Amino acid sequence: MSRINVDRILEISIALSKEKDPDRLLELILNEALSITNCDAGTLYIKYGDKLKFQIMVTRSMNYSKGGNGEEIPLPPVQMNPKNVCSCAAIEHRLINLPDAYHAEEYDFSGPREYDALIGYKTKSMLVLPMEDDFGDVLGVLQLINAMDDEGNVIPFSKEYEKIMMALSSQVAIYIKKQKYEIEITKLFDSFVYVMSAAVDARSPYNANHTKNMVRLGKNFVNYLNEKQGDWTFSALEERQFLMSIWLHDIGKLVIPLEIMDKSTRLGSCLRCVKHRFEKMELLAELDFVKGKLTKEEYEQKLEEIHNDLEFILHTDAIPFVDSKRAFHIQNIHKKRYLDKDGNWYPYLTFEETKCLMIPKGTLTAEERALMEQHVDITEHLLKRIHFTKQLEKVPVWAPAHHEFLDGSGYPKKKTAEEIDREVRIMTIFDIFEALIATDRPYKKPMSIEKAFCVLNEMVEEGKLDGDILRLFIESRAWEKNEEGDFI
Repeated sequence: MSRINVDRILEISIALSKEKDPDRLLELILNEALSITNCDAGTLYIKYGDKLKFQIMVTRSMNYSKGGNGEEIPLPPVQMNPKNVCSCAAIEHRLINLPDAYHAEEYDFSGPREYDALIGYKTKSMLVLPMEDDFGDVLGVLQLINAMDDEGNVIPFSKEYEKIMMALSSQVAIYIKKQKYEIEITKLFDSFVYVMSAAVDARSPYNANHTKNMVRLGKNFVNYLNEKQGDWTFSALEERQFLMSIWLHDIGKLVIPLEIMDKSTRLGSCLRCVKHRFEKMELLAELDFVKGKLTKEEYEQKLEEIHNDLEFILHTDAIPFVDSKRAFHIQNIHKKRYLDKDGNWYPYLTFEETKCLMIPKGTLTAEERALMEQHVDITEHLLKRIHFTKQLEKVPVWAPAHHEFLDGSGYPKKKTAEEIDREVRIMTIFDIFEALIATDRPYKKPMSIEKAFCVLNEMVEEGKLDGDILRLFIESRAWEKNEEGDFI
């Protein structure tokens, strides 16, 4: 083997470990194979099921090259038929060296003849090799056409090149297998992430579209930044890491009790007990009236009091805010007592029910909110147990941090601006924005886009959110309709 050929094979080996674009690499390998064997044309096929797909085609004498930039070659795949020489090499796992293709009677060259006539070419000598991996599985075929002497005359392929090309095709097969494994592993991991995220959203009908909506915002916002080509753009790997952080940001909610996740009013599941108690109080009052313990006027006054108190409780249970005056009234109802048929005194409202009804804003008590906030700690704990690749190493850092604020008032770690990456700042804005405009939250009405941005701007003024990112988000209009359809 000449020194030049050794150097070429070494260069191919280096390229196999460095080149990230598989199409460019396969084109490089095919061209190097043409140069080593001093031939005019070649085709690299990839095996898909029972067919060989044209992946790269080069004909130097016609200045023709297809497939190297990922473009599809407009030729039908070759069926795995032993009468086709490239298929035969794959089926029988053997190298085929033909001095004159048109006179090789054991193979059907009617197709190549038609193609040659169409483009004005003449196929003669051929060297066809299966590309086998380390397990002997054929992943494709390397087909070289028309070896030439120093004067440019077409000659048969020298036996000297057979071992060289077999070694080269084996290297290529291992590379293709590695690429397929990486794609399969990536798809497997991505599907796992999607399923876990979908499981979180599916647990609660009030949260069904939250993560998907945030991912859409993320995709649209990244596209805007990349199209803007300003100081901040995302590479494909950076975008993947950022979007995966969004997919997994609420995974900790898998273990938060549903009675808290789904608590749509202040009383939540306690409302049934309150209604049952007030029905019982009505029946007891009626019984006292029947027994003569209450006059008709006293009975009617008692019923009116019970009905008014229950109506006030039901209204308080559902409204967005409870002021001090309403809270005082709830406390007075709590102080009231009724006598049951066994002679025991009980409050109109239990201590826990009273505490729930006095929640100033939202539906969760301080204890329930603390438990709900634990979802970010659980998210961090779960993600730290997953082995993320170097390209995704920020996911377990970014995903649990989406409730941190720049002024240190967020949770769980009360990080300050210097500790919060830009990607997390974006996620925080998205998370608040989506929650404000969401239409699937029974405990509140959705805000308009304009009002939601008023809230976000107020948080910027308070030092909680990044104003520059919010400005870019507003410019991007990432919440509007995109190629995937309307915002859910």
